[in-house]
Amino acid sequence: MDIYLDNAATTRPYDSVRSIISETLELEYGNPSSMHGMGVKAERYVKEAAEVIARSLKAETKEIIFTSGGTESNNLAIIGTALARKRAGNHIITTVIEHPSVHNPLIFLEENGYRVSYIPVDSLGRVKEEELLEAVCEDTILVSLMYVNNEVGSVQPISELSRKIKEKNSSVYIHADAIQGFGKYRIYPAREGIDLLSASGHKIHGPKGIGFLYVNSKVKIKPLIFGGGQQKGMRSGTENVPGIAGLGQAVKESFNSYEDRINQLYEIKEYFINLLGEIEGTYVNCIGENIRETAPHIVSVSFDGIKSEVLLHALEEKGIYVSAGSACASNHPGLSGTLKAVGIRKDLLDSTLRFSFSVYTTKDEIVQAVESLKQLVPALRRYSRR
Repeated sequence: MDIYLDNAATTRPYDSVRSIISETLELEYGNPSSMHGMGVKAERYVKEAAEVIARSLKAETKEIIFTSGGTESNNLAIIGTALARKRAGNHIITTVIEHPSVHNPLIFLEENGYRVSYIPVDSLGRVKEEELLEAVCEDTILVSLMYVNNEVGSVQPISELSRKIKEKNSSVYIHADAIQGFGKYRIYPAREGIDLLSASGHKIHGPKGIGFLYVNSKVKIKPLIFGGGQQKGMRSGTENVPGIAGLGQAVKESFNSYEDRINQLYEIKEYFINLLGEIEGTYVNCIGENIRETAPHIVSVSFDGIKSEVLLHALEEKGIYVSAGSACASNHPGLSGTLKAVGIRKDLLDSTLRFSFSVYTTKDEIVQAVESLKQLVPALRRYSRR
């Protein structure tokens, strides 16, 4: 039996998500921009998904822009607002542990005359508040922060930070990269002072290739894709109706029995961490005194004396699937900038795996995974020390 513990990379779609995608592909395949009945039926799926997402955020449907996923949402949020606010300033603030879909658009902007401040984090992966607030100035137009870090599961106190940032400069936009946080937390952007929020379908048991960007109706933003003017000109191109319908269904399911689902994830995480304590030379990263102050689904673990890639493939041979880091950055081999930033020992940087869970993960799977680690870790250490 396969044991899938790489849910931060992608999740298994809900059965109901697969059903609605199949329904739209087989029966409701009209173009939502068409004026005839088939188009109207397709458009209904788009409207319903926007309503479901907007309700989950306590937002308005006009504030939801469908995208091809989290990367596009982050690019649109950062570059789109920077272009729209060129006259207001050229300074942007972020942290040193952001995903490449945030980091790389910022490099692009730096190459085009913008100034970016990269704020460090502490050993738990939380942004250093004092340095963040010191960086805010008159020219600051945007602060982009990750809601949940994709490698170590640290959670930023966005509400508190947003309030303090806006006390210093009320015109600053706050962007939350919530690709790992949406569905795991109830996020109400208006209440938390978030102006832009990115999310992705396949992180919440929806389909790949679909996501959304929440944009507060008062925010100035320019589109990055031009064409037929769909989505009020903010994101041209025929809407991905099956993907949007699947995303809407995934959001609906994610917030059904929400408290029970999140509690289940934390129980799995706590159970896993407790069992790991039985393996010598194993270190769980970025967990403080209270596990529940970290994300419910991500655990970063360093195994003394073993290369992460070797252990990853040894687990794979036993049908256990984990990640050596962020899957989205896997085409760029190298040591993790996030692990360096939180101060992981140098000799452990290349000995770290990410385990991530979903509502489908069971305690029996966790027991089997840890039993496999108990067998593999000592054996691989003997091999690596020869």
